[in-house]
Amino acid sequence: MKRARIIGTGSCVPDKVLTNSDLEKFLDTTDEWIVSRTGIRERHIASEGEYTSDLATRAAERALAMAGVRGEEIDLVVVGTITGDFPWPATACLVQKNLRATGAAAFDVSAACSGFVYALDAAVRRIETGVSKKALVIGAEVLSRAVDWEDRNTCILFGDGAGAVVLEGQEGEHGVLSTHLHADGSYWELLYQPGFGSRFPASEAGIKERLPFLKMQGNEVFKVAVRSLSEVAQEALAANGMTTADIDLFIPHQANRRILEATAKRLGLGDEQVYINVDRFGNTSGASIPLALDEANRAGRVKDGDIVLLDAFGGGFTWASALLRW
Repeated sequence: MKRARIIGTGSCVPDKVLTNSDLEKFLDTTDEWIVSRTGIRERHIASEGEYTSDLATRAAERALAMAGVRGEEIDLVVVGTITGDFPWPATACLVQKNLRATGAAAFDVSAACSGFVYALDAAVRRIETGVSKKALVIGAEVLSRAVDWEDRNTCILFGDGAGAVVLEGQEGEHGVLSTHLHADGSYWELLYQPGFGSRFPASEAGIKERLPFLKMQGNEVFKVAVRSLSEVAQEALAANGMTTADIDLFIPHQANRRILEATAKRLGLGDEQVYINVDRFGNTSGASIPLALDEANRAGRVKDGDIVLLDAFGGGFTWASALLRW
């Protein structure tokens, strides 16, 4: 059986940077308050006329360039996003068009902050069964248009961005070793976006009630997130006969620094094993893991044969992990 191996990574964030000092100008908050609770110092925000498909396409182009693969060679495009350009068609279809990946299957995966790992799993399954040969997996979000900029407890957390990987089926021991997906819909009300779907269709009243913006009960999310991230990480290691000592690089979803540190402590990981960039990008939901992976790759933090563990948690609740041999 061929393994799905990452042969190229890419990422993209908008040029516009929104610092904590900028937020102080229109929110009842301070840089110290935000940093102490989240570890976030700045985030990137899409400009007017800049959309999720734009960020996804640019990240994909960079991943393809690293891999030395043309868009026409891709036979599958999967995008993990909850802030697509439209409710439909899928953002993946727009990216497919932009890359001239004519004939490639294209679809989106909606699993909130776990979206990239869920999307990765879908592509890995198709490659392992021989249905796909070269796949493009992307996590992309423009969350700045889904947050309530009057709610200081949530809007300070999120940023925009995209990350992408090119997967190719290869013989050997390198590639994605296993993926592990979970969900529990009983927690849905702790983190969700009420409007506008079939339950709360578009209306003037809904806009006044601020239904288009995400709602979150942060303290409750924190408790479940740390436990779930730890358990699904251990599940991946156990499935491959490994321990945390075998991990060369742990890339968790960049939710906030407190969650990352609590998860790393629970797993017994050292600082040198954990990749953190939430201070510069905030929580970019489905984009956070591939964005961090591309940064780590280009900085030389991962080398041939390294064991890399991806770990995600998001609304739904969903959580997922993927273990790779680089």
